Amino acid sequence: MIMEGRLIEDFRKQTKETILEYLDKLGVNHAIYSTHLKGYEPDLKERNVFIYIQATNIVVVCFDLCGATEEIADEGDPFDVDPPQYFSQKGCRISPVWQLIEAMERMENELLSVFPPITIYGILLSESYILNARDMNNLWESKNVKVIDDMKGLRQRKITTNEINNPQARNMMDVILKGQTKDTGDAADDDFDILLMKYLDDDYEVVDEKEEPSDDDITPDEYTKGNVHVIEDFSIPDGNIMQNDKISVKAEILRPIANPREELDKLVGCIDIKQRMDELVALTGYNKLRSKLYPNSKPHEVSLHSVFLGRPGTGKTTVCKIFGSLLRQAGALSKGHVVVCDRGTFIGTLWGDEERSIRQVVEMAQGGVLMIDEAYLLNGKHEGDPGKLIIQLLMNILADETQRDIAIVLCGYKEPMEKLLESNPGLQSRFPNKFEFADFTIDELLEITWRRLKEYEYEFTPEAWVKYRLLLTKAYNQRDPQTWGNARFVANQLERIYIQHAMRCVKQIPTDKRQLRIIIPEDIQPIEVPKEKRRIGF
Repeated sequence: MIMEGRLIEDFRKQTKETILEYLDKLGVNHAIYSTHLKGYEPDLKERNVFIYIQATNIVVVCFDLCGATEEIADEGDPFDVDPPQYFSQKGCRISPVWQLIEAMERMENELLSVFPPITIYGILLSESYILNARDMNNLWESKNVKVIDDMKGLRQRKITTNEINNPQARNMMDVILKGQTKDTGDAADDDFDILLMKYLDDDYEVVDEKEEPSDDDITPDEYTKGNVHVIEDFSIPDGNIMQNDKISVKAEILRPIANPREELDKLVGCIDIKQRMDELVALTGYNKLRSKLYPNSKPHEVSLHSVFLGRPGTGKTTVCKIFGSLLRQAGALSKGHVVVCDRGTFIGTLWGDEERSIRQVVEMAQGGVLMIDEAYLLNGKHEGDPGKLIIQLLMNILADETQRDIAIVLCGYKEPMEKLLESNPGLQSRFPNKFEFADFTIDELLEITWRRLKEYEYEFTPEAWVKYRLLLTKAYNQRDPQTWGNARFVANQLERIYIQHAMRCVKQIPTDKRQLRIIIPEDIQPIEVPKEKRRIGF
């Protein structure tokens, strides 16, 4: 039985494992008034909302049926500066926490005009797995909201309500329902936003909000399309293609990660890089703290633009992803995502495509990291090579003082990258941070192997491990340093082993299910390794 005045306190104690059972108990508890709303205009439109009332305590439970996905909550305090966003690999959407808070404030304002002071608490039950939920809990709680994420099967769950004969609770509900019909938006502003988007993009389609699909109808692949009138830097339709000005820019987007320092520690090798990364992040964080405590003091000049030198498979992209999240955590970047592109991203078929392309890519990377892979390819041999224009445009952008919320990372082989830096004196000073990624040793490649096996829950027999170690040693000794894949070689070799293992198990199904995880010598077949070419002559 829920004790008088303990409704909110008991809701605060609930977890992912207990919340649904707790709601079932409330549905048959005659001391608690509960009801179900199919949406609450305008903030929780088309969402399942459950309201629980006891005396002057009200709890609003909102179901966030967005589909199983991984997201980063990009919320700050105060919320009311701009609608905060949730970012995923598919794009972005307005924060459901922010929407819930807006609805709670609307309810509270309406109720205060009729009833004595009441307390409203919000619960968001989300199918999404919010990667940085631990970091956001204190902020959410300060707003009287509890978020329970990664709620699998939420869509199919039926919740029982109990609209008991409680005159005060019913009167509260009448006021709450009356409050949602008021128009709080500015129609003129909405019309202007639509006209502006139509002007910027001829293909922009205005969707009637009344015809938007409900949460019950939205599939995981469609959930980001609900708020089509909201266009943000990170909202990228059709996978990872941003369209504007009648050209398309293709770039891979890597989401921020929740615990970047832990991920950096997990990396095999890279001792010097970890130390240098810590130093840069520490100085950045110190700068921010000092400027906050001593606003009039002169800050240290810290450039986030960096050069990653190394061969394929040495971890440049992985570290770059961690780099963006570390800088976001230190407060140097607002989002921390990584936009990965190369020469082909910028070079178009029409004159002038280069400038439009690079401006679009920089816009996509605002708040995060712009990573240009094999950047040395921009330094073409011919004087009229369009790649040289990209370099100059980059220099112009870096000289713009307003472009502070971005870090540009140039990646590639050491020798051609150094030639690129030498080709333009300004590049050297604009990219002061150099990180050199050395080839992995045999022992480090073996450690990478063990980690990948653990990830897929495979085991080598002792004989198979001996065979694999000999195979790896032979490939390493015969490698061509210019084409050697490092960790990529391990990944490709293990992929070949997994396929051989699967074929063997399909032909002769093991009687013991544990054998499905055991790699034997027969499963290990070598893949081709490019050998170093011998030079002819004296």
